[in-house]
Amino acid sequence: MNVPFLDLKAPYLELQGEIDAAVTRVLQSGWYLLGDELEAFELEYATYTGTRHCVGVGNGLDALHLVLKAWDIGPGDEVIVPSNTYIATWLAVTQVGATPVPVEPNEHTYNLDPSLIRTAITARTRAIIPVHLYGQPADMGPILEIARAHKLFVLEDAAQSQGARYDGRSAGGLGDAAAWSFYPGKNLGAFGDAGAITTNDDALAARLRKLRNYGSAVKYVHELQGGNTRLDEVQAAVLRVKLRHLDEWNDRRRRIAQAYTKRLANKGLVLPKVMAGAEPVWHVYVVRSPDREALQRKLAEAGVQTLIHYPTPPHLQGAYASLGWTEGQFPLSEKIHREVLSLPIGPHMSDAQVESVIGAVEAALATSSCLQAAQVH
Repeated sequence: MNVPFLDLKAPYLELQGEIDAAVTRVLQSGWYLLGDELEAFELEYATYTGTRHCVGVGNGLDALHLVLKAWDIGPGDEVIVPSNTYIATWLAVTQVGATPVPVEPNEHTYNLDPSLIRTAITARTRAIIPVHLYGQPADMGPILEIARAHKLFVLEDAAQSQGARYDGRSAGGLGDAAAWSFYPGKNLGAFGDAGAITTNDDALAARLRKLRNYGSAVKYVHELQGGNTRLDEVQAAVLRVKLRHLDEWNDRRRRIAQAYTKRLANKGLVLPKVMAGAEPVWHVYVVRSPDREALQRKLAEAGVQTLIHYPTPPHLQGAYASLGWTEGQFPLSEKIHREVLSLPIGPHMSDAQVESVIGAVEAALATSSCLQAAQVH
């Protein structure tokens, strides 16, 4: 059985009637930007995340960038970021001219390690960006405590965590603001690039609404040097439909993750660990093997598609060669990036597909060097 990493067509087929009606409603309205659909989605998503405001923007990177810009973070400032993350977290920092200061993760959750943050803070530090990586919320309690003690902003990178919770509270409503991506492959995905910011800060929300729209709240009156990054009406309408099904889809992901965790335990792989108080939404299910390439090859031969999130940490990317980071400076992140492999997981996987993945992993470990390498590890 061939098992794709993710089936992006399946959500549309499940909700085709609702989605077609929503898109048709927009097309027939004749209003395609900053209209009723966006206003309704912003209200509904703010309610879902337990926040006062949601500001729709063009994509997740713009969401991160606009918040830092709204806080007047720029040249000469430092922002603490995870060394283990997708590069967008770093890009937002350098886009405003600030300097990313990497901090290593907790090896079990892959998220920012709060115990290492204090030593990274300097007189130039302005903010911390914890990432809820892979759909598991970062350990926000101690992160917020440190931030408050040092008068730092906290911007949640919530791109992978729609529906996740930490100590009973929704991701996206824990820090001073949160940036969301609705890229098609996300748990809540649009039909193209899309993003949003959630916050309880009234003044910040008002500033962000101007910054996303040429710095303007009134047509042809430009108070700020803003940009053009608006969540359009079609994407907002689609997201409104999908939002009504998000919790059910996340529950399906949880059931698959539970099956993987139960059936693949003690087989020689490093499996995900869930932090106490965390309710992840399993954007991806990541295992680790020191012989990842052999494991990935065996799974591909069995018809199981896997991906690597992510093969190279940001500090070793060519984009940041000018910062002077070299291999070995963030050894834990480098080790994680060498070993991680994401198994297929999605709300539209069949039981047979889940069984096929489990069987293929078991067979790969039993018939290749993956098992011996993992045991040595």
